[in-house]
Amino acid sequence: MNETDKRILWTLAAGAGAWAAFRAISARARAYDLSGRVVLITGGSRGLGLLLAREFGERGAKLAICARDAEELKRAQLDLERRGNEVIAFATDVTVQSEVANLIDQVVECYGHIDVLINNAGIVQVGPVDTMTVDDYERAMRVHFWAPLFTTMAVLPVMRRHRHGRIVNISSIGGKIPVPHMLPYVASKFALSGFSEGLRLELAKEGILVTTAYPGLMRTGSTGNAEVKGDVRSEYTMFSIMGSLPVTSMNAKYAARKITDACQRGQAEVVLSPQAQLGERLHALAPGLTLEALALANHFMPDAGSADTHSIKGKDIRTPVSASWVTALNRQAAKETNQN
Repeated sequence: MNETDKRILWTLAAGAGAWAAFRAISARARAYDLSGRVVLITGGSRGLGLLLAREFGERGAKLAICARDAEELKRAQLDLERRGNEVIAFATDVTVQSEVANLIDQVVECYGHIDVLINNAGIVQVGPVDTMTVDDYERAMRVHFWAPLFTTMAVLPVMRRHRHGRIVNISSIGGKIPVPHMLPYVASKFALSGFSEGLRLELAKEGILVTTAYPGLMRTGSTGNAEVKGDVRSEYTMFSIMGSLPVTSMNAKYAARKITDACQRGQAEVVLSPQAQLGERLHALAPGLTLEALALANHFMPDAGSADTHSIKGKDIRTPVSASWVTALNRQAAKETNQN
């Protein structure tokens, strides 16, 4: 090896060391102690939102949760209080901007400030494209895009006054890779991902860090609340299986822990579950091949049938498989996360 080659190697090694040191210093600078922090979680009454509230509470945060269903919200509040958490709860429709503004005012009135915003509220619509209406797309966009926009716009003045803050937007692997039979969900999650990632670029200089979370299927018990169209029995059987088996879904408690970790570290994004991580990497390396594979998978999914645009909640659809041992883990998760 000649002297030029040695200098190049030393330069590369020094550069790599400097980069590693920079990342370590940046990580320490971004470290966020949650003790005493005020955390607002939308969709916090059940499922992942409730698990996130429990996780943030265990780390010493003061909690504010909101959801539309007042009764469900009260059960969640009692659950969190029994665990020793300080929590306030507000019945709020986050798709209505005036209600969001009132929510932020009430949380600030109670706690004085808001340190962390978790945009978690969501809906799931399952069915072939021919069964989906314009209203389905509008509803998905209202919940997954406009609601996070409303909460962000309302909370930013509060965070700016204190010169710090964290915002976590719960997108989905469906916000990176399209999923058949979930087009309203996919379109709205793609919109949220773009907004969330762009928001991080603009707010970082103000000390407000935005994290985008990309979960895959999780065992939260939420399949029962999915709105199903088309051949509803076949659609729900397939969806409930995918959302229950360990090979296709992940433990939601683990997901909540990883999202909370990412918030504390100020990460730009966190992709949850090995399946989601593998799918993301394959799509980045070979997007055409990934889409062809998903198109092939769509051949094995249920047809639209009569293309009925009426939806049925998953919990109202009973099939031998969806009520069998195959979906036992998801049914247990539903009991644990206030989904029943």
